[in-house]
Amino acid sequence: MPFVTDPIGIIGEAEATKMLEKKGFKVVEHNWRMGHLEIDLIAESKKEVVFAEVKARTTTFGDKTPEEYVDEDKKRRMIAAGNAYVKLKKLQKTLRFDVIGILVDPQTQEITYRGHWENAFQPTMRSIGSGSFNGTGTWRHRNKTIGRKR
Repeated sequence: MPFVTDPIGIIGEAEATKMLEKKGFKVVEHNWRMGHLEIDLIAESKKEVVFAEVKARTTTFGDKTPEEYVDEDKKRRMIAAGNAYVKLKKLQKTLRFDVIGILVDPQTQEITYRGHWENAFQPTMRSIGSGSFNGTGTWRHRNKTIGRKR
């Protein structure tokens, strides 16, 4: 799995991949990036695409589970990355944003907790003004131009 160098992160993403596969999804991308945007896992079924954030931890603070550590800024970045991925791949499937939390014992590296919030959040809809991105601009991804020039 590219980009993840932390052993706990590697264990967490491997477990999250197994969890999605058990639910009938095929993980098609690990740590997909476009510029500064990144999605940990992208999985597909015949009808649905899942953009998943994986939070792997060795401990939590208070009563929070690992998946509760996804803040509003991370959600906005995931939505932007998901939008770019959909445009790049020209997808026509139902989309959802999941958060998967994994707790790993730091001594034994055994998984002590698995949590999966399906459809954890929805993209915020907003009207597009004349100065906003309206689909007619371009994006660059791995030396490929997406969209049309204005």
